[in-house]
Amino acid sequence: MAPESDEVDRIVEAWMTQRPDLDFSPLEVLSRVDRLSRHLDRARREAFRRSELEPWEWDVLSALRRAGEPYQLSPKTLLQQTLVSSGTMTNRIDRLVGRRLVQREADPADGRSILVTLTDDGRVRVDAAITRLVDAEAHLLERLSRTDRERLASLLRKLSLGFDA
Repeated sequence: MAPESDEVDRIVEAWMTQRPDLDFSPLEVLSRVDRLSRHLDRARREAFRRSELEPWEWDVLSALRRAGEPYQLSPKTLLQQTLVSSGTMTNRIDRLVGRRLVQREADPADGRSILVTLTDDGRVRVDAAITRLVDAEAHLLERLSRTDRERLASLLRKLSLGFDA
């Protein structure tokens, strides 16, 4: 019995007919990654929407939540973890303060600096969002066994390490 074909198989097959001189194996991998990323993006946006969060809010709040109690980080650390500019981070913190999801506090170790602290409402929302996100992502992977997921995670890690260096 032949394996199931997907849209990428059909696209690659058509290209191979038209351009048999090319190796289309990269498309077989990365076109699928691209298509899957669209499904993942939709699932993530829905998980965040249901928790009344924008994706950029999730980035900041989840960094604070992962820091552990007392759920606070310096703006500089938040910059490093979210890969945005200083001006963008200041704007994001201002907006999150306005929504009462974070608060600014003086850094007890350095009175000239501030720390951004997750509020109780911010923690409740980020915890709800991560629960929804994990459920949505598990649903996207339900056709794979645990062994297949571990193998795929390992291969993707190997690939991504080349970009993270």
